[in-house]
Amino acid sequence: MSSTGSSYGDIHRYEQPRESTAAALAIVLLTIIEIIFVGIFTYGLIEGWARGANPDPGNMFLGTILALIFIDLAFILALYRKEFLPDVMIVKKRRRKWEDLYINEEDADGQELGDGAVEQFKRAVYPYYKR
Repeated sequence: MSSTGSSYGDIHRYEQPRESTAAALAIVLLTIIEIIFVGIFTYGLIEGWARGANPDPGNMFLGTILALIFIDLAFILALYRKEFLPDVMIVKKRRRKWEDLYINEEDADGQELGDGAVEQFKRAVYPYYKR
């Protein structure tokens, strides 16, 4: 635990979101563009732009429209996360590595290099060897 008196699970920092009007307008505009792209993509699927008999590169065009849909959605989500979600930091307890591996505290440092080398060699050569 830190010296500031924070305990496990306490909120260490909480900042209100900015909620700017420009970001809200940008999200609305990007949402309208998203709806247009989804409409074009759906119309292209219904009209069969991606059929193999058509000599036009409709398959690549539909793939590009689908990529633009996801890129536009990524911008919408990034703007929303940055401008409308609060910035929260929660204090967490950091555990030592040997606690995660279910190792006893006295065994956390491991063994010496030559410690039990003869026994390990016997076990490697003859796996049924008993101590």
